[in-house]
Amino acid sequence: MSGCGAEHDLITVDQALELILQHTQVLATERLKLNQALNRYLAEDIYSGINLPLFSQSAVDGYALCTQSAIEPESEFQLIGEIRAGQQDEIELQAGQAVRIFTGAKIPLGATTVARQEIVQVIDSSRIKITEQLKVHADIRDVGEEISAGQLLANKGQQLSVGAIASLSMAGINTVEVLQYPKVAVVITGDEVAESIEDFVAGKIFDANGPLIEAWFQQVGQQVEIFHVADTEAAVRNLIQELSASHDLILTTGGVSVGDYDFIRPVALESGFEQIFWKVKQKPGKPIFFAYLQRNDKSDCYLLGLPGNPAAVYVGMQVYTSTLLNVLQGQKNQPSWFNAVLSHDLKMDARERFLRMYASFDDSVLTVKSLSRQQSHMLSNLMQANCLVRVPAERSLSQGDMVQGLFIQ
Repeated sequence: MSGCGAEHDLITVDQALELILQHTQVLATERLKLNQALNRYLAEDIYSGINLPLFSQSAVDGYALCTQSAIEPESEFQLIGEIRAGQQDEIELQAGQAVRIFTGAKIPLGATTVARQEIVQVIDSSRIKITEQLKVHADIRDVGEEISAGQLLANKGQQLSVGAIASLSMAGINTVEVLQYPKVAVVITGDEVAESIEDFVAGKIFDANGPLIEAWFQQVGQQVEIFHVADTEAAVRNLIQELSASHDLILTTGGVSVGDYDFIRPVALESGFEQIFWKVKQKPGKPIFFAYLQRNDKSDCYLLGLPGNPAAVYVGMQVYTSTLLNVLQGQKNQPSWFNAVLSHDLKMDARERFLRMYASFDDSVLTVKSLSRQQSHMLSNLMQANCLVRVPAERSLSQGDMVQGLFIQ
């Protein structure tokens, strides 16, 4: 078979992803305050140093009672005081006595059950009556009921969500050891980027790649530095050499093919980077380039060169950049592809394709539908797309076939 994308020795998407997993080293760790660690990956197992609850406490607003048997309706108790949450009190109840108690307050000595306030009638300032039957130990949260001291709370490699941070906070965890975020430099190549309408009229184009990449990193909670570089070998060389000394990842757009002004790959190789792969049998984004440089201190700088077309950049971010960032933080896994049913036929292509599609449920079956304007210079269909779908190389697909995809935002 001939034609664009059918050249020999191109690696597959899965092979490229596997090479990223194999050749990328995990970054060092750092200790952060828990409230600064959202979305970071744990570098340690975390165990509880306390019981939760720390003490037996009331689950409701009501009355703590002292009785050794089930309480029948119309039972009366002597009211001898009140305990609020956070209050230290040495009250000790005797049989037939009660205290007013609030949610989270410590159960006093001698109390065997709690009656929620909805089933209590206050007779006067010293007497209450229970209006419904009540079992012993009702509405008491026992010490260590949720978590015991020494219990594993979170696993090494776990990503810290909002809920995880809240759970660890309740257990008294103040700091955590996490994998460092990589320091990322984004290099936008090209002399054709317009900064005004006048530039646009003069034949230049507006930059979509810079805003696309910056917004993508904002979405994952990471800041990056954006650099624009002219299409000259000297300018590219100076910037790549400067950034390789200070950053963990250099992400470039454009300049990775074989044109007269495609300097990223030759300059990187001349600057000491070792190529891991170049060109993947995919569409869009065939001339993707991945390399690394080992510095004198044995740390690595990685260079991921994406093609310049915006759709190729978008695919590269969702598939390869995401995978690379995860590996740097200890997550050596392929992307989480979903399976879905294709809603229409698709023609064959020599390369595996990533198509922007819309996924929805049809009678509880996840179904995907391709959108128009799939060319690599077009992005407008991202207004409707919610997934990227993999279409295998050299295969025609029919309505009802299963495909793999990635959800996007």
